[in-house]
Amino acid sequence: MEQIINGLKYDTEAAALVASDRWWDGHNFERNGRNTYLYRTKAGRFFLHHTTLWQGERDRIEPVGLEEAKQYYEDLPEHEMSYAEAFGEEPEEA
Repeated sequence: MEQIINGLKYDTEAAALVASDRWWDGHNFERNGRNTYLYRTKAGRFFLHHTTLWQGERDRIEPVGLEEAKQYYEDLPEHEMSYAEAFGEEPEEA
């Protein structure tokens, strides 16, 4: 999916998938008909790709800032890259 927001082009094909909630539950990959994917662009910006199977809803892209991207990384269960790969730093020790 590709979408222009505030003059910037966000493209799921050109960006790197960081994390998602897409996982096989034995029947399908969709969570209640909706999925969320966190991507990082080549320029280092983050965005969410929300997908839906529900009638009347559309797939959409939502740009997010660094702190919000980090929170989504923590909340989304499937990680395609490590925290350090995604954000260029190791998480702080507790």
